[in-house]
Amino acid sequence: MAEFSSAAPAVPPTNGQLIRRLLGLAWRYRMHCIGVLLLQLVLLGMGIAGLSFTGLGIDFIRAHVQGVPLGENPLHLAPPEGWAPLHVLGLLAGSILVFALSRALLNYTYAVSINKLVQQKLVVDLRAEVYDKLQRLSFRFFDANTTGSIITRVTGDVQAVRMFVDQVLMQSVIMMISLTMYVVYMVSLHPGLTLACLATTPLLAIMSTWFSGKIQPEYARNRTLFERMVQTLAESIQGIAVTKGFGREDEDRARFDAANQAVYDQQRGIFWRVSLFSPAVGLLTRINMLVLLGYGGWLVMQGQLPLGAGLIVFAGLLEQFSGQVNSVATLVNSVQQSLIGARRVFEILDAPVEIQSAPDAVRRPRLNGAVRFDNVSFAYTGITPVLREISLDVKPGQRVAILGPTGAGKSVLMSLIPRFFDPTAGCLLIDGIDARRLRLDDLRRNIGVVFQESFLFSNTVAANIAFGHPGATPEQIVKAAKIAAAHDFITALPEGYETVLGESGSGLSGGQRQRLAIARAVLLEPAIMLLDDPTAAIDSETEHEIFEALERAIAGRTTFIVAHRLSTLRRADFIIVMEHGRIVQRGTHEQLMRMPGSYRRIARLQLVDGRDLRGAEEGA
Repeated sequence: MAEFSSAAPAVPPTNGQLIRRLLGLAWRYRMHCIGVLLLQLVLLGMGIAGLSFTGLGIDFIRAHVQGVPLGENPLHLAPPEGWAPLHVLGLLAGSILVFALSRALLNYTYAVSINKLVQQKLVVDLRAEVYDKLQRLSFRFFDANTTGSIITRVTGDVQAVRMFVDQVLMQSVIMMISLTMYVVYMVSLHPGLTLACLATTPLLAIMSTWFSGKIQPEYARNRTLFERMVQTLAESIQGIAVTKGFGREDEDRARFDAANQAVYDQQRGIFWRVSLFSPAVGLLTRINMLVLLGYGGWLVMQGQLPLGAGLIVFAGLLEQFSGQVNSVATLVNSVQQSLIGARRVFEILDAPVEIQSAPDAVRRPRLNGAVRFDNVSFAYTGITPVLREISLDVKPGQRVAILGPTGAGKSVLMSLIPRFFDPTAGCLLIDGIDARRLRLDDLRRNIGVVFQESFLFSNTVAANIAFGHPGATPEQIVKAAKIAAAHDFITALPEGYETVLGESGSGLSGGQRQRLAIARAVLLEPAIMLLDDPTAAIDSETEHEIFEALERAIAGRTTFIVAHRLSTLRRADFIIVMEHGRIVQRGTHEQLMRMPGSYRRIARLQLVDGRDLRGAEEGA
């Protein structure tokens, strides 16, 4: 998790800073928010009106039965003169029904509107923004963070940010407006009764603040445990062949069960605390109702408060007020979840984009392929240098073979050329221009890369070959496949080039996957080819086929190839031998065989027993 911490500000953002940023995010959708709030205001007004008409009806019935005056009500409503009692009651009942039906329709509109805001706009836009940022982050970021962590942030934590707008911001504003309207109406009925019934509200505010501080660390811990569970799941799926091969299914199942149980136990602790807090809030609101019955009932009996438009309406308002207050527990719960999720999402959005085009970058749609390392060093953050003072001059079209033990820096050396990383010292020049001064897309479109184990997408064969050149014609795709010696096996597939591959190219052999990777690189017609030990994971017979394809693919192109077999090394224009991040030998095969050192020792071992140089290095 080092990358997130290093990418974040030196001082983690406070909750206040996170809330301000979330408010800024919500401000992007202010017109949607305003529309939703206006709907809620109309719903609130209609609810209060319906309650008032109910109280008025009770007072009208009481006045008619007991023969007493109807009395005043806050809305100053009175039945028309000369209307029969049944007609008045029918009008009141009809009005209440109209309010109820209208509220039902508006509630449906409100639900659709809030869903459109938070699900179809905010979540989709934010998830796309996070994914876009991930595409621009360097390999250093992905090396430092697990797949489970990244997936959790793009999915679950984005939903937590949505929760802030939906269940925190909108509900908080609605709650404040509702409580204000309820209080104003209750004060208009009787100020003293309002003050008495709401006396416990400050205590509720104190309890909510205390509970919020206690529960936040628990939510942070829960997100970490959930992230570990997702990572365990991802590793189990990716390594299923190894698990089955070693008969470790039971142990793997136990490992996942332990991670899953840890999430459950943590969530149970959170739910236990929330379950205690909610009844405590409910108890305080019930006390308010006891005060209303006692004090409010006395006021009615003293003739200072109407029964229907006064006490009954007041009871309805207080019940709705209590309902809003009871939701404080849910609101506090949502606040903490959304803040934890927001912190983790913003860590990605704030992570520095280390590798990007300079503002005044040089455009070079087509490169010649000259590569020069000028005293280049490289180190990961806080780690011993991987490359030390590398100087190397490669002319266009030359082939450079790289030999060295594991950890010598071979792959890192090649990773600097397409700017997967930038040197921490020295300069890398492409066609005499600092690579950092070239447009990044121009640079990478001029470089074809074939890794040890090339990744294929769950798409058609043609789409995989054209991944780096989506606009390629079918003829260009077939030409690239023929160069990579892949055309014959592709046409033998059920649907040829339109055959949809399984995950990571499942169903294809290692050699077939590598030939598709070579075709993908060749289609770009790159000036530079980078081959990172492309035959390491395949058998000798397939290796011969791959090298025949590579010979055609690299013809006329500047090529860097990590290799361990003499047959490959001899074909290079020159060879560099790396140890501990330095170039310790360089020259052709013949030159290196005439000088003492690692190359000659390893080559002689291979010549004696037929081992490849990779095996010889381990035995030397």
